[in-house]
Amino acid sequence: MSLENIIDKLIQDAIGRGEFDNLRGKGKPLDLTAYFNMPEDLRMAYSVLKSNQIVPEEVDLIREIANLKRQISEKKDESEKRALSRKLNDKTLALDLALARYKRRR
Repeated sequence: MSLENIIDKLIQDAIGRGEFDNLRGKGKPLDLTAYFNMPEDLRMAYSVLKSNQIVPEEVDLIREIANLKRQISEKKDESEKRALSRKLNDKTLALDLALARYKRRR
């Protein structure tokens, strides 16, 4: 049995078990615009990262900064606010450094 036949059988078995029934975006057309607008040599790498929900360090830092700002605004205790502000400063500095590295690469 060829590798292609083995793969087809595995896929058909998974379909039979319903393993593809609750996939994200099921029944919706694929929007491949961003994929084909990307340089060809980067498509596969970015596609793998995106499908596994892996984001660049800068994006994680931006999310953490937004979360820290929200936490600071919700806190009443000044000592907690100061501690969170220190973390916010550290994350902001880390973001600035990451963006500077990114700009140097371009």
